[in-house]
Order: sequence, then structure tokens, then C-alpha cells
Amino acid sequence: MKNRFEFVVHARNDMGKGASRRLRKQGLVPAVIYGAGKAAESVSLDHNKIINASANESFYASIMSFKIGKDRHQDVILKDMQRHPFKPIIMHMDFLRIQADVALKVHVQIHFLNAEKAVGVKDGGLLSHLINDVEISCLPKYLPQYIELDVLNLGVDQTLHLSDLKLPEGVTLLALHGEEPHDLPVVSIHMPKAAVEEETAAPEAPETEVINEKKVEEADAAGDKGKGGKK
Repeated sequence: MKNRFEFVVHARNDMGKGASRRLRKQGLVPAVIYGAGKAAESVSLDHNKIINASANESFYASIMSFKIGKDRHQDVILKDMQRHPFKPIIMHMDFLRIQADVALKVHVQIHFLNAEKAVGVKDGGLLSHLINDVEISCLPKYLPQYIELDVLNLGVDQTLHLSDLKLPEGVTLLALHGEEPHDLPVVSIHMPKAAVEEETAAPEAPETEVINEKKVEEADAAGDKGKGGKK
């Protein structure tokens, strides 16, 4: 079941860096709503509520319901969020208005299923996530909060690509449908470097034995010569 995010939003008329600083001191986040052929609208949201909601992964790929004023509602999706470089503060947010008949372009997370049970992992390999999210296109009603990829049957030295993702109904993967499609690797399993080096080094042992054996033979021959000289 999809999470439903609802926020009370306050319209604002004061602009500029100084006005934004004052809003943050009041525990508010300055934001802009744009799109759908309408003029951009400056608003503010409760900072604590946004911080709590943003801890949920689905927040970044969910349609949100804004209540603006007494009786106006607007469905939006997050397009950009600026955070403070080192403080737990959200500096600014951009939201796009949703139109039911207009496709969205959104980044969604990939959930890797059965990572610990994968064939290659059981054989001692390490699983590497090469891509953690993908950009998709879909109508708002088809928007998934994430895309699943089952790696149960992935073996050592094997890789799954974008084309291996099973997309939900109505969802298009932009990387595979652009002017230059790119079927990029998503996840792979390889043996740890130390294990590979150890396996490669193992055949050297008999060589050492051969060399030592040769030295023994040379020593014996030298000893025989020495004995012959004494006669």
C-alpha cells in the first residue's frame, strides 16, 4: 500500500534570501510550486513535518497532497530539495504540479530481493550494487514507489542489467528508450580479490618443490665429483 503524504502549506509573498532566513528561524521551509501551465507559487511548509516525512524512502517518489489556505488543494511531486551542507536543515524545496493525463519523469529506488540468498553469495562471492535508482516515465496513477529486482539466481561473475528489471504496468525506463539506449549493469557478483589472488597463487607450490629437487640433484653430483677427486 502506498504511503499518503499530506501537508498544510502557507502561501508567502516575501521573497529573497533575507525572507528565507526568517522563515527558517520560524521552523518553516521556503518552497516553490510550478508546472501545469500555471504561474509559479511561493509557499512554506513545516520543517519538522518535512524532516520526518523525508526519512521515508517513498517520500521521494510519491504524489503529495497540499492544502493551501482554507479550501484549495493541489497534488504535487517533489522535484528538488536543497539541504544545508552539514546541519540537519532543509533549505529549499521545489514541487511540480500533477496532471492526471501528463506523464511524470521520476527517479525511483531499486529494491534488491534475496541478496543474502543469492547463489553467488552462498558460493563466497560479494554482491555489488552498481545502480541504486533509475529514472522512469509514467502517468501519475502508475507511479511506483520503488522497483524490485530479484537476485536469487545470480551466480559468481554474473551481472544483471537494466533490461532485466521487471517494470510495473504503465512504467517506461528512460535509459532504454532514449535516442541512445544504454542497458547499464545494475548488480553483479564477484569473488573477493584476496580469494582470487590466493587461488591464482596456489599452483606455484609444485614449482618450488621442483627447484629444490634440482638443487639436491646438483648437490649430489658435486659430492660425487668430490669423492672421485680423492681417489
